[in-house]
Amino acid sequence: MPTSILDLRHLRTLLALLESGSVSRAAALQNVTQSALSHQLKALEEFYGLTLFERKSAPVAFTPAGRRLLELAQDVIPAVDRAERDIARLTGHGAGKLRIAVECHTCFDWLMPSMDALRLRWPEVEQDIVSGFQSDPVGLLHQDRADVAIVSEVDADERDVGVYPLFEFDIVAILPLGHPLLARDHLVAADFADQTLITYPVPDEMLDLVRQVLRPAGVEPPRRTTELTVAMLQLVASGRGFAALPLWAVQTYLQRGYVAQQRIGEGGLTGRLYAVMRQAKGERGRDDAYLEDFVQVMRETSLRTLPGIRLL
Repeated sequence: MPTSILDLRHLRTLLALLESGSVSRAAALQNVTQSALSHQLKALEEFYGLTLFERKSAPVAFTPAGRRLLELAQDVIPAVDRAERDIARLTGHGAGKLRIAVECHTCFDWLMPSMDALRLRWPEVEQDIVSGFQSDPVGLLHQDRADVAIVSEVDADERDVGVYPLFEFDIVAILPLGHPLLARDHLVAADFADQTLITYPVPDEMLDLVRQVLRPAGVEPPRRTTELTVAMLQLVASGRGFAALPLWAVQTYLQRGYVAQQRIGEGGLTGRLYAVMRQAKGERGRDDAYLEDFVQVMRETSLRTLPGIRLL
């Protein structure tokens, strides 16, 4: 047999396939196209003359050959990652502060597990969430008051920052149980006109429903605000109005039958989240290796913990 073509990239791909359960999600997790990832796997299979996993299974089922390589990946990749973090510590790049600024109230629901996961990898890093809701989290980066900003939109003209896509998710209308509009296939802007819209107390530019659906249609429903998601859901359940929230943020309440959901628009309403940080200085790259690692941690943790998200 000729020299092996197996390398760390292939092993990481196998772990991503196990973690995500599908080729498309594994590609997103690895930040490559589905075609590129499929090519990697095909090249391995052609080299060994064996299939590594069953194409039509969901989630992916590995063959004996695939399981053996996966066993290797599970031994090697964590050891490599630990060694690289140790080297970063020796060069002084593995300790410091991670100050996170967020613009969305629901971000805390998924951010805390990501911070916990990072703490296991970089225990020396002091993590902190910049207190209070931030209307301009990217501005805090330029003021050196934050290291990472979590935002739903990115200004194309923003300079000296790096933008890292995290994930996209479905936003659904939350209605009281038994509401007549639940019989519809989906809601349109006019359906909100005579309903009180319950939102967080944020600018309209940060509300996907307003920005993408209501404002283009010229619809301005009565408004009510609350800081807490649970308070918003209680108001909806009591028939005091509608809300529009990420599906993953309300899944538990929907499963309990506390409120009901309805699709917004024929194709549904989608939101996105990005991580933004200042660009690395100097030719050697970042002096804080844990920052870019945090982006991958957020993507991996969110894929595991949030139902229905799609990595960008």
